[in-house]
Amino acid sequence: MSEHRLEVADVVREHQEEFLTQWGHTVSPQQHKALRDIGACRTSALGGHLEQCYQCGHSVIAYDSCRNRHCPKCQFSAREKWLNERSKELLPAPYFHLVFTLPQELAPLALQNQRVIYNLLFRAASETLLEIAADRKHLGARIGFLAVLHSWGQNLHHHPHLHCVVPGGGISLDGLRWIACRNNFFLPVRVLSRLFRGKFLAFLQEAHQQGQLSFFGKCAHLQESSAFQRFAKRLKKSEWVVYSKPPFGGPEQVLKYLSRYTHRVAISNSRLISLKDGQVSFHWRNYRNDQVNVMTISAVEFLRRFLQHVLPPGFVKIRHFGWLANRSRKDNLAHCRRLLSVAAIPTSSIDEPTPQHTCPVCHIGFLRIVGWLAAVGLSLATIPPQPIPPDSS
Repeated sequence: MSEHRLEVADVVREHQEEFLTQWGHTVSPQQHKALRDIGACRTSALGGHLEQCYQCGHSVIAYDSCRNRHCPKCQFSAREKWLNERSKELLPAPYFHLVFTLPQELAPLALQNQRVIYNLLFRAASETLLEIAADRKHLGARIGFLAVLHSWGQNLHHHPHLHCVVPGGGISLDGLRWIACRNNFFLPVRVLSRLFRGKFLAFLQEAHQQGQLSFFGKCAHLQESSAFQRFAKRLKKSEWVVYSKPPFGGPEQVLKYLSRYTHRVAISNSRLISLKDGQVSFHWRNYRNDQVNVMTISAVEFLRRFLQHVLPPGFVKIRHFGWLANRSRKDNLAHCRRLLSVAAIPTSSIDEPTPQHTCPVCHIGFLRIVGWLAAVGLSLATIPPQPIPPDSS
């Protein structure tokens, strides 16, 4: 039997009561649900099913997953389905990765106003890209792109930023041709960062004037208009970071890259090292020197940091803009392919049946579901037997 690998769920199950005793008064219903779901994921608490090999009779119990989007174990299938859909939309052009980051001074306010601030981040970044790209001094084209919200840094602190993946070119303003960007260069990041800063602060001021923001604790003083204006002036004087990475090599590299960013949660189970004496150790990358270090914090602090990144209910963290916007994406992609003189990418295998699991004992037969385990009482409810598949040999 393989050794159990440490998971976020282990920290939740062992230390959630201690955490709630200390921080329960600040935990939202959505964060409570994330704790409950992650702790119960793939355990008898959620029920499951019995799988059996028709070749050798080996059987195994498989417990159900929680399907919470913040659970590290429940993102694989959702990610694969999403990536299959995106594979149909790729164009034969270089793709660029841009990151729009909010200053650290804004992080406390963003944490208290997640839905408002995150929406403003999407709006400011998308309008900035669309406007600069359409400017004839730069690209002079209509572009399409997707943006993914991440709210964390490697140390689990609150660090809101957007990852944008953009084809290196766009449709000319008259719609008659494809305009490609220069080699290894998309748009000037200095111009992007200044327009992004101006747009975001204008939207933030508007939200404050309309009473859309809440202020608690260390941010309480910002409710006063004069204090908020001083805060905005400080933000305007600082440099805002927009980072542009080198272009990808092709569609396959784009998909591989997207798989690392789209359906991630604040920390993956693979980064966890140990849980001992109420302390959690995990790997984290220090991007200042690009070194991987080990961080050790209390389990309570680990859960506090982790839950900061639970999104508001119904909040969409992956969004499409420009000619990739959902409303007209299909027609716009067809137009782009006509301008690029390429055929549509064949339909992916997303609608094909899920592959069967080969038996881990005999490696010949397949595991089939033969019974269900109820979440309450774990009673076994059998289903009618299925015929044994013919021997493929």
